Amino acid sequence: MTLVPGSKDMNTTKNIDAEMDRDADGYAVKVLTTALAIPFSEDEVKWKAQVVKGNRAMPVAYVDARTIQDRLDDVLGVEGWQDEYQLLPDNSVLCRLRLRLGKRWITKMDVGSPSEQPDGGDRLKAAFSDALKRAAVKFGLGRYLYRLDSQWCDYDPMKKQFSERPKLPAWARPRPQPKSEPKVEPKVEPKVVQPAVNETSKPTNKPSKAKPVSTHGVPENGVELHRRLRDYDADLHKQGLCAMGALLAHVTQAGVKAGYSADLSSWTEPAITFAVEETKKFRASLMEKVAA
Repeated sequence: MTLVPGSKDMNTTKNIDAEMDRDADGYAVKVLTTALAIPFSEDEVKWKAQVVKGNRAMPVAYVDARTIQDRLDDVLGVEGWQDEYQLLPDNSVLCRLRLRLGKRWITKMDVGSPSEQPDGGDRLKAAFSDALKRAAVKFGLGRYLYRLDSQWCDYDPMKKQFSERPKLPAWARPRPQPKSEPKVEPKVEPKVVQPAVNETSKPTNKPSKAKPVSTHGVPENGVELHRRLRDYDADLHKQGLCAMGALLAHVTQAGVKAGYSADLSSWTEPAITFAVEETKKFRASLMEKVAA
């Protein structure tokens, strides 16, 4: 059937396509924001004393600006976010943080304050870092740290550090990544030398042709996995099947739920095989939507 421009059938088709596009974009945004909000590893979380009483102190948890930048790169890619800064008259800094979530660029802003360090340059750098972290919290990065219960820990006032590292509750730690099982090398049987056979007395069998080796096997490491997922994600987007970043976000979120890291480039086996299976499921779900 030929659809005539302006006809009822054509308009209905356009409405269905637009609705599918909105659904895919909304799904991509939800998955990306979930991946951004995943708890940081314990070694990325730092502590400073908020209140000190003798040899006891109340710690407050935080992450530094580079950790925020790494998370943005891991989830969105280096081209998926932008930051701009404005120095205000009181030496505080305004950060405009723009993230590409699905098809849209979303901006959130916040202000960072200078530190109490003696050097003016260090105070200003602290204001820039603080502004970025505050703006990132509005996208969910590290917001869970503000919900930690107060605790008192042993503290050395002379060294200005905690005697032991404060503990994070289980819900504020990422799930441990399952360890990959060591590969067992196949046992090689010794070759048995067969006696020579006279060609005239026994015909030889023709060797069978070797099967071609597929160049599209399982990625060898996390870096290759990340690259191939990004390429396939872009291909699906060009076909109009999903919003840009939807596949990466889906695999990342599924992996985190299964106990793997949010950084795809660090994945090894069995996480890589898991990513391949999730990619197949993701494409199947897209095909079901198209066929519906």
